[in-house]
Amino acid sequence: MERKVKYNYEFKLQCIKEVFKFHRSVNSVCVEKGIDNKSLDLWIQVYAKYGNEGLLPRERNQKYSVAFKLKVLNTIQKKSLSLMEACLMFNIPTKSTIIVWQKKYRAASAAGLELKPRGRPTSMNFKRKQRKTDKPLTREEELLKEIEYLRAENEILKKFNALVQTEQANQNKRQKP
Repeated sequence: MERKVKYNYEFKLQCIKEVFKFHRSVNSVCVEKGIDNKSLDLWIQVYAKYGNEGLLPRERNQKYSVAFKLKVLNTIQKKSLSLMEACLMFNIPTKSTIIVWQKKYRAASAAGLELKPRGRPTSMNFKRKQRKTDKPLTREEELLKEIEYLRAENEILKKFNALVQTEQANQNKRQKP
């Protein structure tokens, strides 16, 4: 599935060409085309560094390794780079990506930069085996089904009680000082 791009490749290239070929100011091109100055400045910098390929739409939700993230954060620290300079140097689409990495690194060091599995955990995908026949359940099968239901209900109640107890403990801690 492709992501929707606000400005296509041809439009970006046309704006950059107007600045370079026709020696127009960034401001005048932005006013004429109805775009933001920062966007055009970024396009020009990316074009100067990476050429035409830098203006192409990027892969959505690109995954970066922990080593790459650490390299980016260490380079920013050592060379005192701005976020925009780091984005250009490492070809990262937005500054917000690096900001998120910095927050995670401050909170949990390198372990915070690891990729987390997405979606529902596999333990939640348990489904009971479906019956293949339309015959009524035997007494034994009915009892087994009821036992399974009661065990599940018991687990839910245990979790609920644990949650209530932690909430009460938190309220008691707040009231003591």
